[in-house]
Amino acid sequence: MKQYENKLKQYLEQTTNDAEHLSFDQSCHSVTQAAEAVGGNPDDLVKNICMIDSNQNMIVAIVKGDHRASTSRVAKALKIDRPRTATPEEILECTGFPCGGTPSFGFSARFLVDPKVLDKKVVYTGGGSETSLVRISSESLLDLNQGKVVRVRK
Repeated sequence: MKQYENKLKQYLEQTTNDAEHLSFDQSCHSVTQAAEAVGGNPDDLVKNICMIDSNQNMIVAIVKGDHRASTSRVAKALKIDRPRTATPEEILECTGFPCGGTPSFGFSARFLVDPKVLDKKVVYTGGGSETSLVRISSESLLDLNQGKVVRVRK
């Protein structure tokens, strides 16, 4: 898993951002585990819900840790048929990062950022593995992924 963390660290070093990569001795796969690792609340985290459209393109709906993404809202925002949730294998293949460690940036996809994410000045997102996170301002997150701000939460 270190290879994915190193890949993300390298990306962060090559871009302008305020991100800090954090590694832990415990799992950060679930929102609860990640909040525990950083000593924060689920509200401090973002989830990257990977979806696939009918043309096999990757879409990433980014919502706060205590929210759920809506495939129907994603479809409406992009004016497409309802996408399906990506499998862990598709996530790794399309993003280059494993499920449970997928960051909110650093790969090719259509990023949709729920406006509630921007309510937080600083958020935590996937750090490339199930035992790492990235602490980043919501502003930098949006700069890095060039996402569209649109309601995608249920």
